[in-house]
Amino acid sequence: MDSQELQTRYDAGERGFQGADLSGVDLYEAQLEGIDLSDATVTNANLSMANLSGSNLSRANLADTNLSGTILKGANLSQANLARVDLSWANLSQVNLTEADLTEANMKMAILVRTRFRQTIMPDGTKR
Repeated sequence: MDSQELQTRYDAGERGFQGADLSGVDLYEAQLEGIDLSDATVTNANLSMANLSGSNLSRANLADTNLSGTILKGANLSQANLARVDLSWANLSQVNLTEADLTEANMKMAILVRTRFRQTIMPDGTKR
């Protein structure tokens, strides 16, 4: 699925994109609050400055994706693969990162207010 198809379907009211393949999509500044991308593949994509508040990204593969400046407030990222993801300046307030993999992720200046870490692999490889 490409970014245009996703945005068109989202704008028409669809929110469930579980298991979708969005590898390489450019969704810069996309407004996708409450989207369900659980089990989706969103690798090597650009979601910088997007609004994904309240979204479900559980078990999603987001490896090597640009999420810099993205609003993820209240999102579920449990068991997500966030290896080598750019989360600089992202808003991760109230995000569930239980069992997520943040190996080598860039979290510089990310907002981490009430963010849930439980058995999360941190950027340096330690578990928190």
